[in-house]
Amino acid sequence: MKLVVFGASGRIGTEVVQQAVAAGHAVTAVVREGSSLQVPLPELRLVAARAGVAGGLTEVVTADVMDPASITPVVAGHDAVLSALGPRPKGPSDVLTSSARSILHAMSDADVRRFLVVSVAGIHSGGDDLFTKYVVKPILQRILRDSFADARQMEEVIRASDLDWTIACPPRLTNAAAKGTFRSNTEGTVRGGFTMTRADVATYLLNAIDDAAVVRKTVVISN
Repeated sequence: MKLVVFGASGRIGTEVVQQAVAAGHAVTAVVREGSSLQVPLPELRLVAARAGVAGGLTEVVTADVMDPASITPVVAGHDAVLSALGPRPKGPSDVLTSSARSILHAMSDADVRRFLVVSVAGIHSGGDDLFTKYVVKPILQRILRDSFADARQMEEVIRASDLDWTIACPPRLTNAAAKGTFRSNTEGTVRGGFTMTRADVATYLLNAIDDAAVVRKTVVISN
């Protein structure tokens, strides 16, 4: 497939790009001005060669994700768009909401339908055990109220779209080695799902691209 990855310079984005290249996909990695891929292009192409795949083509594009007109030509001609953008660490922000709105606009103009985006599990509580629902989640929601508010608004914007979207919601992220397995739930949260490796989030996103069961679904995921 031909994939566009927004937030490609971030830690989840880097994993998505590396794994997609290793699987033979053609990847357009989008980074903001002043950023670059954490893994150099020659190394990514070596990954593809070692995997023995014919694809794995990669290009890096610098673009303003908040400007639909500038990213529409980037998105055009691709099979799917993945967003691994993260929220601002402190203070009120609408980076997730505004970027999602811009990407959806660009996708509609470019006639690209498949969109996968990373959100957060902490804003969902359906199916939680009582301790998590009434003790852990309220604490998290106070500490992370600004980023959670942005994530909630982003999800509302995406769910209002008529595109083929999937919202993936992992819990606390770690940089540990991939476990290779994960759990998911489209009807609520994942019991006991408190952490997930960034590598496994990337694997989930790539696996979900052609999974019809999660199209137009919000999916809570965890190791």
